[in-house]
Amino acid sequence: MNSTIYKVSEFFIIFILVPISFALNYSPWIKLSLGFFGFLYIIYVLLKVEKKKFKVSPNLDWKRFWKQTLVKLLAISVFTSLFVWITNKELLFNVLLNKPKLWVFILFVYSFFSVYPQELIYRTFYFDRYKMFFSNERLFIFINAMVFALAHIFFRNTLVLVLTFLGGLLFALTYNKTKSTLLVSIEHAIYGCWLFTVGMGDMLGFPA
Repeated sequence: MNSTIYKVSEFFIIFILVPISFALNYSPWIKLSLGFFGFLYIIYVLLKVEKKKFKVSPNLDWKRFWKQTLVKLLAISVFTSLFVWITNKELLFNVLLNKPKLWVFILFVYSFFSVYPQELIYRTFYFDRYKMFFSNERLFIFINAMVFALAHIFFRNTLVLVLTFLGGLLFALTYNKTKSTLLVSIEHAIYGCWLFTVGMGDMLGFPA
């Protein structure tokens, strides 16, 4: 499972073939099964092959993380608020103001059942399995952002691809610096929850 041919094939199937297939019209149950068994495979490889231990490092620089994340969130909140105001101001904080219970529910489900699995796949698994093949760190991070955006191709929305590419860059840089799935998951959850809160959730598949 650690040969070059095996890993290249694995990368192509997990990060290229399966995401593109999800954009095609076929049974959602088959898609769900592919996603479920694919995720089980990734957990197996992380635990049994890569020997990862799912524990929180005692050396995390929480102060620096929160400072940097909040600064980035401030910039994101300004730009996205202006975007929603200009394109459709009726959506601005619509769910938060009119459906607060749904808002809380979605934030919880999204953070724990969507964000964390995504980060295990696109940061922890990706970095552990394929970094050895890249001498150029910038290229490695760029490709990570590309495949992360490709994972959202089933939305068939150019803006979603742009946003997820930019988000992929931010998350890849955070993981590359911290090597922490927990920290990058928190950052991912914060930005994703903000997009839902500000009124951009519909295009990202959030119920409204």
